[in-house]
Amino acid sequence: MTAYMLAHLRRSAEVHPEVLEYLERIQPALDPFSGRFLVHGGALEVREGQWPGDVVLVEFPSMRHARDFYDSAAYQEIKPLRTAHLEGDLIIVDGVDPGHDSTEMAAALRATEGRP
Repeated sequence: MTAYMLAHLRRSAEVHPEVLEYLERIQPALDPFSGRFLVHGGALEVREGQWPGDVVLVEFPSMRHARDFYDSAAYQEIKPLRTAHLEGDLIIVDGVDPGHDSTEMAAALRATEGRP
């Protein structure tokens, strides 16, 4: 099942040279794990709540691929180039199966909680 790595990065006053180096080196680190950017700091529109910063969304073939990328020597080597200069949060999350139906999900949740 497809998995995603989602980062919420707070904007800094200026782009640090180490962040530029990180950007130059991230794709070669992703390639062995079939990671690909779906969103990389594009324009966003906040409709609910607050979202100070940028969104980065990377797709992987599976949770294992995403975890292996994050734990890889190549990524661990470049990660400090970003984390030293950009505050943010990063999660890895499973996608849904093709044909996912939220109505079926609600029914299953109701059944497990004993609700009508």
